[in-house]
Amino acid sequence: MTELKALIQGESSNLQAENDDEVVDLRPLRKAVETGDVDAVEDFIHRHPHSVQKKIANYGRTALHIATLAGNTKMVQVLVEFMSEDDLKRVDRNGESSLIYAATIGSTRIAEIMVEKSSDLVTVGVPAKDSLPVTVACHHGHRETARYLYSVTPFDLLEPKSGAYGSLLLHESISREMFDISLDLLQRCPSIATTVNHLDINPLHEFASLRYLFPSGTHFVFWKHWIYSRINVQLPAAPSDIRIPILHNNHIQQKNIVARGLGQLRNLVSNFLDFFGLKQIYEKKLTHAYAFKILHIMCEHIKTIEPDDFRKNGVYLSFFVAIREGVIEVVVEMIKSIPSLVSALDNNLRGMLMLAVQHRQEKIFSLVHVLDMSKFMSISHLDKDRNTMLHVAAKLAPSRRLSRISGAALQMQRELQWYKEVESIVNPLAKAYVNDFEQRPGDIFSSDHYELVADGEKWMKDTATSCTVVGALIITIMFTAAFTVPGGNHQETGFPIFLHEKSFRIFLISDAISLFASSTSVLMFLGVLTSRYSEEDFLKSLPTKLIIGLSTLFVSIAAMMVSFCATIILMLRDQLNLVMPIVLLASIPVSLFVVQQFPLLVEIFVSTYGPGIFDRKLKYWYTKQPVT
Repeated sequence: MTELKALIQGESSNLQAENDDEVVDLRPLRKAVETGDVDAVEDFIHRHPHSVQKKIANYGRTALHIATLAGNTKMVQVLVEFMSEDDLKRVDRNGESSLIYAATIGSTRIAEIMVEKSSDLVTVGVPAKDSLPVTVACHHGHRETARYLYSVTPFDLLEPKSGAYGSLLLHESISREMFDISLDLLQRCPSIATTVNHLDINPLHEFASLRYLFPSGTHFVFWKHWIYSRINVQLPAAPSDIRIPILHNNHIQQKNIVARGLGQLRNLVSNFLDFFGLKQIYEKKLTHAYAFKILHIMCEHIKTIEPDDFRKNGVYLSFFVAIREGVIEVVVEMIKSIPSLVSALDNNLRGMLMLAVQHRQEKIFSLVHVLDMSKFMSISHLDKDRNTMLHVAAKLAPSRRLSRISGAALQMQRELQWYKEVESIVNPLAKAYVNDFEQRPGDIFSSDHYELVADGEKWMKDTATSCTVVGALIITIMFTAAFTVPGGNHQETGFPIFLHEKSFRIFLISDAISLFASSTSVLMFLGVLTSRYSEEDFLKSLPTKLIIGLSTLFVSIAAMMVSFCATIILMLRDQLNLVMPIVLLASIPVSLFVVQQFPLLVEIFVSTYGPGIFDRKLKYWYTKQPVT
């Protein structure tokens, strides 16, 4: 029972080992390694040389495993001196060598010590995970360790003929944004891009879905975008320089000195950029440059694949994934490489445009205005359920796309914009075409959007009701203020006492503006409350009323605060120490309204009267060269 219990816990049966005819208790060695007592470890191994290769801890770990996991470089150096190359390759019960442990914790120095003793150690991976030490370092985000291990890993082991090691490394390096490794891998062996690894991941397929690596997935405020457009980045001319052969200790020392110098230079540049707030923008531009370069190499590779092998190599699937995720850079580059992709169909017999409509990817759909229309036979194509493109546009958009739009009313407006845009390019007879379920596009649109219309109506009415209350209150206040002017009136003439004061004229003008603006706002919101709320109303009518209502409400609040400040100035003309704080406090309501409601107002205005979500001028974007 004792041995069974120890076995379940992953320990050796009694932490003892046979050394010739002697039974050795290994617990002192384990304790010395765990406490970092180097002298005790050396003394123990001198007396029992074979103990260095024994499993002395949980999960079948050797002394070197324990020291490596603790990151004790000195202890590792001592242990390695007593070990043979075969001893270094010993693995625990998970199949992990000590070098795998070093890659896991990201200790480059420990990895160097081990590799100096046995260069073959970099080829000892984890069979269950199909992972080499360099892959493990990438997976855990240890950039320096990954670069070192990559430089000493035989490249023929990473080629598809040796298995999926290279594919998994490409997957990990891209996901961890170690693009120098990714780029070198692809430049040396482009076919890695379409090699499926043990995770059942095709790197091309995965890369095609990573929208955040490209400009289309990055959104900067206007001033950051201005800086971004003026930053120039240049990738290394020869990324293969990353693979520096390790010849001897002096060579390693020289390379470390150079690496430290380059590291200090990078830190200086990084601190300079960070000081001016440019670091994030520069890194994003650099990421985009790497992504374009990787994409270009991948697309050059798929040119060499026979059309009959597109499906097997994941070319079609990658193309469809890029459409679904809206990665227009990948879509365009793949079309440039393989023009026939514009007519490719998925398992539901849906092509590029139909998939773009299904997933509401407006940039992808806008390519219809760039490419030759004669190529788009799929405009009138039917899917497996005999749906036209207008049928697909009539269906409710995926929730992940709708959730990016504020309010159910604007979501409904966006759905109408999509439907109208598709309707403008399909055959007019498509509106009456019946699919396999005896449904016309208009019937599908009404049934699928019934709840969204109801939610949009509720959202509009709730917004209008709240704003009507505020507008009515301002009307009451401003109307009363017009007849109870500050300072009162002359009893003889009835004219206001401060009639000839500049501040009084400001009071009267701002009071009138506030009264008229709030009255207009209330009328607009009443129009919203009494609308019929048909589907078409969400396209222009209702948003226009909401825009006018919110705009005039904002003007009325601002004018009311100006009127209040003018009154305070009239009453406290000689006490500026009181006037200034009160005027500043009066700006708070206006500021709060701007912060809370102005973004919504801008969004409604742009959505209704802006340039539109569909770009008909993509020709320059389509033909320009990517960043390199």
